[in-house]
Amino acid sequence: MLETTIKPFNPTPAMQTNPSSIRPSELNQLLSTGCCLVDVREPIEYAEEHISGAKLIPLGQLERRVSEIDRSQPLVVMCRGGKRGAEGLKKLETLGFTGGRNLEGGILAWRAAGLPLAKAEKKVFPLMQQVQIVIGLGVLTGVILSRTVNSNWIFLSAFFGAGLLFAGISGWCGLAILMSKMPWNRVNGQTCCSSGNCSNDK
Repeated sequence: MLETTIKPFNPTPAMQTNPSSIRPSELNQLLSTGCCLVDVREPIEYAEEHISGAKLIPLGQLERRVSEIDRSQPLVVMCRGGKRGAEGLKKLETLGFTGGRNLEGGILAWRAAGLPLAKAEKKVFPLMQQVQIVIGLGVLTGVILSRTVNSNWIFLSAFFGAGLLFAGISGWCGLAILMSKMPWNRVNGQTCCSSGNCSNDK
């Protein structure tokens, strides 16, 4: 009888840990010893919640504000879910930074780990909730008008649905950029998503 021994799969260290990323628990320890934590989200996102001590430099402003980053300390970049953080880290690497790391899972993972968060004194209405409300109203309006006024109004619902699909695939949300320019979304004279990168990253 042929016997086959199946050995357990042991991933290599490189497969277990991405050297360019850092877990929330590791970052929490690093903050106690000192590091330069750069938050590449937008002002309104930062106002909603942020890690104490993080320096806000939106992704679209990294190149012109690179002098504000302390090169003498370990560098960590973060965003909402990790996507923009990885993009920001690549930008900084092209500008000469080495050894930087991206917060794995972004602030969502930090929050899920039960780690402390700071918030702005002025309460802000989350940008993505605003986007969801507008899309929902657009879809509902299109359906109602198509049934009561003219069937062509259904294309309004299709428009919002297509926009939502595109945002999910590309990570770029035009509606979020538009909403960010509304007066109630101004934070210290700035608007969210000025760089064209919105907060629906994964």
